[in-house]
Amino acid sequence: MALARDERADLADLLATLTPAQWDAPSLCAGWRVRDVVAHMFSYEELSTVGLVARFVRGGILPDRVNGAGVAAYAGRSPDDLLALVRDHQQPRGLTAGFGGRIALTDGVIHQQDIRRPLGLPREIPADRLRVALDFARTAPTIGAAKRVRGLALAATDLDWSAGTGPVVEGPAESLLMAIAGRRGTAQELTGPGQPVLAARVPE
Repeated sequence: MALARDERADLADLLATLTPAQWDAPSLCAGWRVRDVVAHMFSYEELSTVGLVARFVRGGILPDRVNGAGVAAYAGRSPDDLLALVRDHQQPRGLTAGFGGRIALTDGVIHQQDIRRPLGLPREIPADRLRVALDFARTAPTIGAAKRVRGLALAATDLDWSAGTGPVVEGPAESLLMAIAGRRGTAQELTGPGQPVLAARVPE
């Protein structure tokens, strides 16, 4: 949970530096601008249990539609409003607090890269956050990584982390995380005998 709070604080610091054009720039999430990614991340924080169930019902329990409903609910918020939302919710609650804060942390690390990569804003992600995010992302149902990494061994070249068995896929920990999360083109940043297998499972 402490790592998730730190990740959200770093996100707030990043967002405070963005220009209006950057808030409206495309992210790595198909069809979503930077502002939409932020809305998605924090749209669950203010939901009661009843509200959460209602959103899943409206979305037909389909992740893309459920997430889209959250983005739509915050479509009228300005960048200042969204930044205030982030700062007001440094402590994960409700759904995002699940698994001891691992949902918020992993979601936060991946989505911050969804924002940073297209904007050309590189970042050195703290190693302790990356390790937890990689471990959790491999099996988190909403990320869908299990089918991408099936039969493969993953190894970070810049971090003491590895997992799985089979042909090895290796590379920077951030690239591994983004690839197993299914982000377009990121598998091309990896190497090893298992890389072609993973690349075939991730959009180019």
